[in-house]
Amino acid sequence: MPTKARMNVYFEPDLLEKVAALALRRDVSKSAVVEAAVASFLSADASERLEAVFARRMDRLGRQVTGLDEDLAILGETLSLFIRFWLSATPPLPESAQASARAKGTERFERFIEALGRRLATGDRFLKDLPRDVLGAAFPNGVGGEEV
Repeated sequence: MPTKARMNVYFEPDLLEKVAALALRRDVSKSAVVEAAVASFLSADASERLEAVFARRMDRLGRQVTGLDEDLAILGETLSLFIRFWLSATPPLPESAQASARAKGTERFERFIEALGRRLATGDRFLKDLPRDVLGAAFPNGVGGEEV
């Protein structure tokens, strides 16, 4: 069995805390964590492995951004289509009915905010529930290509 040589090194306190936390999570000694880190740092293929890790992470981030772009486009089209429809279909109210309409609107808005808060608290997302193929079937010319 090969023997190991002892070496005393100094770490910044925050780095030492990170080493200790990793050792605890992996159920290994702090020495094993430091030894693995030094071996990885000194290995010839360390830079290639690091580059591969970064490439995978960048690919994942790129896919996430693409998904967010699509969700944002759907959201923008949905909101603009709703506003357009609402403005063209809602007749102006007479002066005598405006106060009660404002009160009812305030009540409905408060219920909307409560429902939104509940939905966000549970993690439910409408756009994630809506399959992309349904959108493709509903809007063959692309979202927003429909007339109201």
